[in-house]
Order: sequence, then structure tokens, then C-alpha cells
Amino acid sequence: MPCASCRTVYQQHQLLEEIALAANTTGPLARFTVLDLTRARSGPTAVRQLADWGAKVIKIEELGDQDGDGSPFDKRHGPDFQNLHRNKRSITLNLKSPEGVAVFKKMAATADVIVENYRPKVKNRLGIDYETIRKINPRIVYASISGFGQDGPYADRPGLDQVAQGMSGLMSVTGMPGQGPVRAGIAIGDSSAGMFLSFGIVTALLDREHTGEGQWVHTSLLQALIAMTDFQAARWTVAGEVAGQAGNNHPTAIPTGTYKTKDSHINIAGSGQLFNRLCKAVGLPDLPNNPDYSSSKIRSKNRDALNKIIAAQIETKTSAEWIALLNEAGVPCGPIYSMNEVFADPQVQHLGIAAPTQHYKLGDINVVRNGINFSKTPFTVRNAAPDKGAQTDEILGEYGYSAAEISTLRTEGVTN
Repeated sequence: MPCASCRTVYQQHQLLEEIALAANTTGPLARFTVLDLTRARSGPTAVRQLADWGAKVIKIEELGDQDGDGSPFDKRHGPDFQNLHRNKRSITLNLKSPEGVAVFKKMAATADVIVENYRPKVKNRLGIDYETIRKINPRIVYASISGFGQDGPYADRPGLDQVAQGMSGLMSVTGMPGQGPVRAGIAIGDSSAGMFLSFGIVTALLDREHTGEGQWVHTSLLQALIAMTDFQAARWTVAGEVAGQAGNNHPTAIPTGTYKTKDSHINIAGSGQLFNRLCKAVGLPDLPNNPDYSSSKIRSKNRDALNKIIAAQIETKTSAEWIALLNEAGVPCGPIYSMNEVFADPQVQHLGIAAPTQHYKLGDINVVRNGINFSKTPFTVRNAAPDKGAQTDEILGEYGYSAAEISTLRTEGVTN
């Protein structure tokens, strides 16, 4: 049974339904209120998953007129910010002032989720850490992302995606053999940590339905990215193998990789049981009988020689010809696109991955659709990313502040 204080807070959550209606949110997460203290990419990635499926997200931003959310590489009306922060509202709040913290705590008293990606000690210094907030609202799910973890020898270090890529081992297995370390072409540490955290948040909300209490959920760029290295990491933890760079070839499934065609390049997967199909389709039906290529283990040992034989065949036709021929034969393959080509592809267009929305200044724009499909809940972009503090008065009003009180907060530098 939920504790007495939990029941008291639970009764307060009736307010959330009214707030959700005021925000006009729809979707399976519409009953949840999320206070978003995040910036840069990892935290916003987590919050975006919740916002996209209806959660009422209030982005709490520091005072000032800086562009974006203060990150050095961001512009508020630029592609990145617009893609990360859709489906939110924004309020400015000075959390370095006691009055600003008081406003935040009032909001937190009836919130479901708080998400932050400060350095670990910052939330404690501000007086808005998990232990403090749970005394106000035992049902809170408090979610954190840091560079290296909330404690431990590196906890206080500043974290960045590329640093985590290096420390996770990812850069040691990316790139051509002998090339030296290579970073991934996306901020995969930030994105992975955000995705893991969003899963953790929803899991904690489900757990709360049974216990009546929330909990602290946290991950780090380092932990998330090591988890994402998956089988490469497990090769070490289970078998003591140190993986190396394999370039555009799959590190263990041979032959799988990138091949030059008559006019461009394609990816082909022909390992395991697919090997016979591949050989037949490319005009090498007797190759599986060659003792040098007769098993997966032997093919791995003779990877380079095998790839030369296959590459010579692939260069004889265009990419379109091979894609048609190999797919017909049941061999996985596909083109290698630039981003403009990605969104021109008929399957990508069918999936609706370029999601339209309207911005008051930018006009009609497309953001990148959420990667999940529900049978009953269509994905929609309810609103473009907000300007800083655009809904400050509206949001403070929902929490019971009068126009005169909001004016006083502005005068005192609590909001602007």
C-alpha cells in the first residue's frame, strides 16, 4: 500500500488532469507532467521521447537572451534545436535565487518527472536534488544524465559525447584497420544515454503504479555507450577478446560489408546461411565448395581473399541492378545514401519520417519523426520548439500565480 504522504501527493495529482487539458496534450503519456531542466543533447533526447507521446513537458530555462539553450553549438531557430525541443512549452526561472527555487518546488510538488543533465553536484548546490524533492513529492521520478556517473572517481569531470566515445572503446572499433581511432558520425553517446534514460523513466512510472512511490533513475554517457557497444564489449567480458577495427566489414559475420559497384557503393550481407545464396546470385555458385571458404570460421580467417573475389563480381553491375537482383535472391543489401537521398527514398517517404510542423518564424518545416509506431496512437508534432520563456505567464498562472505575483517575480529577477 502507498504510504500516507504518497496518498496525499496522489490526491494533489488531480491537478495534473486540469493542467494536461490546459496544455492540450494528447497521447498515451498525456497524464504525466515533466519538468525539463536539460540542455545540449543527452537530456533533451530523453525528454523528447516523452513529449512526442503526449507528456506535458515544461522546459525550464535560465534567464538571459542567449540563443538556443546556452550550448555553444546550438541556435534556437536552427535545425538541431527545433528537432530536439518540439512538443514542449518554455518558462524562464532563476534557480540560483531562493525565490526561483521556491517556484520550482511548487511545480515539482505535483510533477511526475524531473529530468536534468547537470554535473552531479550542481543539483545539490541548487537545492533541487532528488532527496530534497522527494520530501515534497514522494511520487516523483527524478531522472539524471551525467558524463561518467553520479559517483565514483570521475563523477565531477565534465562529460562530452566524443570523450565518452573514446573511453567506451567505440572509437577503437570504428574506422579502417590501422587508421587510428575514429568517432562515430553522430553524437551516439548523447543519443544512447537519452534513449536509455527515457526507458528508465517509463519503467519507474510503471513501478510507481504498484508502490505509490517514485525513484531516482540515472545513467551516464559512459555507461550508456559501453552498453551500446554490446557484442564488442561482450567479446572482452566473456571471451577475453580485444576487438579491433574492421572498417566497412562486419567484424565477425563474413562476408558482410560495403562493395563498390559499377556506379557507386552498396552494402551486402552474405554470411552464414546466406553465403550460398550470395554466391549463386553473383555468379559464383561453386565458391562455397572451395575449402578456403567452406565454413564461417574459415571464411573469417580468409576474409580479405574472399572479399576480393566477391568485389570483382560486384563491380560488373550498377547498384540498382545488384539491389534488385540480390533482394530477389533473398540476400540483404541496400544503397548507401547521403541525407538528401535518404529522404527521397520511397520507403522513407512511406514511413513519414520527415514530420511536418509550422513555426511562427521559420514557416513550414519538417523535423525527424519519432522512431516508434503505435497501432492506436498516431505520431504528431503538436507544436514547434518554443521560444525561451514564451509560455512563462501561462504556466505560472496554471500553478496559481496571479498577474500581480508574476509581475513581482519579474521585478525580483526570478523570471523574465
